[in-house]
Amino acid sequence: MSDHSPAGGGPAGRRSREQIVARYSELARRAGAGGRPDDGDPRPSAGEAGGAGGCLDAGAYAGETGVPQDALRASLGCGNPLAVADIAPGETVLDLGSGGGLDVILSARRAGPAGRAYGLDASSEMIALATENARRAGAGNVEFLRGHLEDIPLPDGHVDVVISNCVINLSTDKPAALAEAFRVLRAGGRLGVTDVIADGDPGPGRLRAAEEAVGCAAGTVTLADYRAQLLAAGFTRIAFTVTQRLADGLSSAIVRAVKPGAPPGVMIRPMRAADADQVLAVYQAGIDTGNASFETTAPSWEAFDAGRLPDHRYVAVDVADGTVLGWVAAGPVSPRPVYAGVVKHSVYVLPAAGGRGIGRALLDALIGSTEAAGIWTIESGVFPENAASLALHERAGFRTVGVRERVGRHHGRWRDVVFIERRSAVAGQD
Repeated sequence: MSDHSPAGGGPAGRRSREQIVARYSELARRAGAGGRPDDGDPRPSAGEAGGAGGCLDAGAYAGETGVPQDALRASLGCGNPLAVADIAPGETVLDLGSGGGLDVILSARRAGPAGRAYGLDASSEMIALATENARRAGAGNVEFLRGHLEDIPLPDGHVDVVISNCVINLSTDKPAALAEAFRVLRAGGRLGVTDVIADGDPGPGRLRAAEEAVGCAAGTVTLADYRAQLLAAGFTRIAFTVTQRLADGLSSAIVRAVKPGAPPGVMIRPMRAADADQVLAVYQAGIDTGNASFETTAPSWEAFDAGRLPDHRYVAVDVADGTVLGWVAAGPVSPRPVYAGVVKHSVYVLPAAGGRGIGRALLDALIGSTEAAGIWTIESGVFPENAASLALHERAGFRTVGVRERVGRHHGRWRDVVFIERRSAVAGQD
């Protein structure tokens, strides 16, 4: 379980957090006594923040073998995130809102003796219940942590897979929860969760009524908003699969996303305003090579920021000291609606950091984020003398469209530009 409070926090938000933790603690005690968590109280009372048990889907585990019944009886989820998480032997898994521990126990079995599974929950009673369920199931490679989704007590880059079973929708601050999931994942790590989403925009009154009827949702967002929050956190390769209708205006869905891969010692993350000076320094270093741009001086941060789309800009940073080693960013090619799926991009890497695969990692992150947003074409122009850039883009799936001859003067001489583009095989195919 997690916690839910109104946007903006404050005393009312704190009371809601205490209220829902108390509720889940009671459900844990009920399950620990041998009953189901929803026995005698399948729906929350009107006006109560959150709820549990109302959308339990035990059938989601029908294909699993050796499911621990004590943990299954305490399950409050609406699906089976393990069905899409593809957990491999030796991997480390984190379950956000682990409840009675079912998904942690099953994850630990998949990860094997060389792997590990963590469960995070805000209720000490749920932690105790899950710990006992894991003991009965003989799961020794598990650990349960008490905490909140918005402040995960694990170090950066510690896990390979983050799972969750219809809990992220309960978070006090969903963007913060997703940012924390991104932080604790290793480069190339995967998010595979089930969650509750809103169908369209039914309005706050109707949405709250649907959440109360379902009993396991609070503060749900639409698929479009969920995707935007994942992109803002830094995730790419985002995919949604709606699995079942829970109530008028609410559905359960499988959500998949990936943290961008990176070379050893490097992390790819979203570009921030605090990176401005270093980003522009990398830009200037590229300009100074003489083959990166017609520009002779890097622009101001204000001009740079205004010309790039907020969801499609990444930096490669040194994990040891946070130094920005490179960046990639995309901007619109035209304000006309017909070009909504076409962007132009730039990618720059410090000359001293070349040859480490950073440019390819940045391009892959950009491709993943643009495809998740439905963008079907990325284009750019490269000087023909910049053979390294042309080779990099070719490996990333770009093709040469043509050469614009003597298109502009640069340092007193005419320069040609090779026009390149990458057409997505995922977006824009319908």
